[in-house]
Amino acid sequence: MNCASTATKSADFHKTVLLNEAVEALNIKADGTYVDATYGRGGHSRRILDLLGSTGRLIALDRDPDAVAAAARMADPRLVAFHMRFSRIGEVLAKTSITRVDGVLLDLGVSSPQIDSVHRGFSFRTDGPLDMRMNTDGGITAAAWLAQASEQEIGEVIKGYGEERFAKQIARAIVAARSSKPIDRTRQLAQIVAKAVPTREPRQDPATRTFQAIRIHINQELEELEIALPQCLEMLSPGGRLVVISFHSLEDRIVKQYMRKESQHGSLPVRLPVRASDLPRPRLSLVGKPVYPDKEEVRTNPRARSAVMRVAERISPC
Repeated sequence: MNCASTATKSADFHKTVLLNEAVEALNIKADGTYVDATYGRGGHSRRILDLLGSTGRLIALDRDPDAVAAAARMADPRLVAFHMRFSRIGEVLAKTSITRVDGVLLDLGVSSPQIDSVHRGFSFRTDGPLDMRMNTDGGITAAAWLAQASEQEIGEVIKGYGEERFAKQIARAIVAARSSKPIDRTRQLAQIVAKAVPTREPRQDPATRTFQAIRIHINQELEELEIALPQCLEMLSPGGRLVVISFHSLEDRIVKQYMRKESQHGSLPVRLPVRASDLPRPRLSLVGKPVYPDKEEVRTNPRARSAVMRVAERISPC
């Protein structure tokens, strides 16, 4: 095996979280049509394809060009992949002339290849350019944003998305540091944060929350999720499943609240004389309880420890 092929395999390595649980929750039909809206390195997609028959179809999306390239190497006629963010899932479906699907999977967050690729800038474990973009073909890098954002904006992002109690101190330190030298390396930022944080959480690097917050902001991850969920619901056939795996409390809160809202009867003003049977019908039915990785999965893949999966099923409008 040559060096190039070895590098490709290394870049594609990814331990898919809740693999069996997520695919089982989709309730795959051999002739069904499914959407993997966050292809990553295809762990879930490969398992779905294993269960699909020759007439089944799988549509994959990812904003990361490396992920789309990995999907292209699958060379399976049942799989069609798009270089697209999942907030444009409705647009993608229109391109395929498909109006309804039997299941949609969202596996949020970043993949292991993204974290482990030094040039992507997601991790402070190794030194690399401070990029953090999921789509490297466009958008502002973390370094460019830190160079122009105000101290207040930086603090708000770190506190809001990272839930970091020392956000103000970190923002102040970043602005002070950039006045003498551009902040464009991952270890450089991590060191600035470490000096600004007076106390450390057990078993957690002081830069963890700051890196997480900046990544979420750069990629507009929460906004993307809020835009995508209603589109996912609209494209589901009756009985179709929506499966979402979250890795952050803010993501999970959005998913939980959306599924809960759509699983309840519509509300009307208090004291309005309307029968319960006349209220708008729920559009989703919650399926089971939230699912978490078991101890064995967390032991073999520590990155799974914060994952939670929620499942809902589309209810027939009649």
